[in-house]
This record gives sequence, C-alpha cells and structure tokens, in this order.
Amino acid sequence: MTDDTAEDLGETLDLREYESTALTQLLTLGRTTAPNLAEATGIPRARIYDVLETLSNAGYVKVIPGRPKEYEAKHPETILERAIENRRQSFESFRGEVDSFRDRFVAEFGPVYERAGEDVTPTEDLFHVVDVGEPSETETRRLYGAADREITVITKSFAYFDAVRPAFEAAYERGVPIRVLLLDPEHLSAENRPVQADVIETLQADFPDVELRYSEKGLPWRGTIADPSMDYETGEAIVLVEEKDIPLSMRQAAVTENGSFVAGLGRYVDLIWEYDSRPVSEDADRSN
Repeated sequence: MTDDTAEDLGETLDLREYESTALTQLLTLGRTTAPNLAEATGIPRARIYDVLETLSNAGYVKVIPGRPKEYEAKHPETILERAIENRRQSFESFRGEVDSFRDRFVAEFGPVYERAGEDVTPTEDLFHVVDVGEPSETETRRLYGAADREITVITKSFAYFDAVRPAFEAAYERGVPIRVLLLDPEHLSAENRPVQADVIETLQADFPDVELRYSEKGLPWRGTIADPSMDYETGEAIVLVEEKDIPLSMRQAAVTENGSFVAGLGRYVDLIWEYDSRPVSEDADRSN
C-alpha cells in the first residue's frame, strides 16, 4: 500500500494516525499479535491495545481469541461498507439529538426572531464585485447567454471581444438585438486604435446587424447591460468604472441584478446614443 493510499484511508475513515497506521499494516501483514504489530509499526506498546480495540469496535478488525490474542483486518470492501454504516448510525444519532432539542429551541427563539424582523425593510443587494479578467469575462458571457430582449455593450475598444465571442455570437444567432457603443478613436491611445479597428472590422463583417456607434465624449464606465426594463423589475449588468491610475489587473467590476439600477444604466446609454454619439459607418463614408 502506498503512503498516499494509507493517508487517504485514514482521512476517509476519520482515523487517528496510530489507528490508520495499524490498520494499513494489518492489511499488509495479515493475522498477527499486538506486540508484533507494535514492533512493526512503531506504535508504543502502551497504546497498541487501545488502538486495536478502537478498530475492532469500528468493525474494521476482528479479534481471534487465544493466548495471545491475534488480530486480523477485515476485507477492504468490508471495511469500506462498515465505514458507511458507521457514518449512517452516527448521523441517525445526531438527528435524534437535534430532534429532541428542536421544540425547545424553536419555541424560545422563533418568536424573538420574528419580532426582530418585523421592523426591517427588505432590501436587495445593489451589486457584487468580481475581479477584472477571466471572472468578469465569465460574468459577461453569462449575461449574453441570459439575454432575450437586448444587449448593450459600452467599451473603449472591445479588446476582450475574442474572449466572449462564442457567447456574443450565440446571442446574435438567437436574434437578440445588440448595440455596441465604442469610444471615439481620437480619445484612444495609439496602441488601442488598431485593436478597436480590427474589432469593428470583424463585427461589420460577421455580425452586420449589430449597431455600432462612437461616443464623442469620454466614457466614465464600461460594461454590458442585458434586458433593462422601464418597469424597473428586470435586467442585469456588469460595470467597470474608469480608473486610469489603477492597473487593469487590480480592478474589479460590479455585477448587478437590481432592476432599477439597470434601468438607470440603460437610460444613461440611451441618452449618449441619441445625443452624444455618431455612427461608426460615418468614418467609412468619410474615407470614400
């Protein structure tokens, strides 16, 4: 038996170190006496009988009467089945203890708990945060998969498009309307301009029904909005606030399912889309 298997056996059966050592040695040696087992394992003789009694009571070892007694491990399959039965019996015992305590506990604390909650107004968490990178991309892909009415992407250059493309494409093929608001190239760094241009070329070629516009002013936040509703009941979004002095790898994005908050984000984008943006196609028209 390898050391790893012996260690796993001890953890699985919830055995102490001496118990695990004695059992694995008995499985290897076969029938033997307590003194011989103590010598083979290094377990002190003052402890070996207690260890063997514990293993016997658990049903893992059988005792052969004689002078001296001998001990023999049961078949490995029998040991595992006995471990399951031991755990079942332990659980049933625990269940009985809980049930015997239930009435008194609920009678004492139930009314107190209910009174404490009477004056509390239910609230909904506004958002939770995830790290930027794979966690935020995973959330973005989830939003694409859940959307059924509309998707709005607010981004500088959409540099992460390749990472979310399969989910983006699936939403597009489901017929979900998609619009992408990009930062005007004049506000981009020289490094980001070609990245944005490549993404735009891909979107125009492979997803011709996606609406593309440039925001003529800076974008204080970026992210994705899915299915906002003006009844403030539904919608999801992931938002990353612009923080120029903090490396992207150290930023976090906020994820929200608060319908009111998502509706506000959607209305903000609607206003930019209508009054402070221009179609990406205008650049192509100017170049012709």
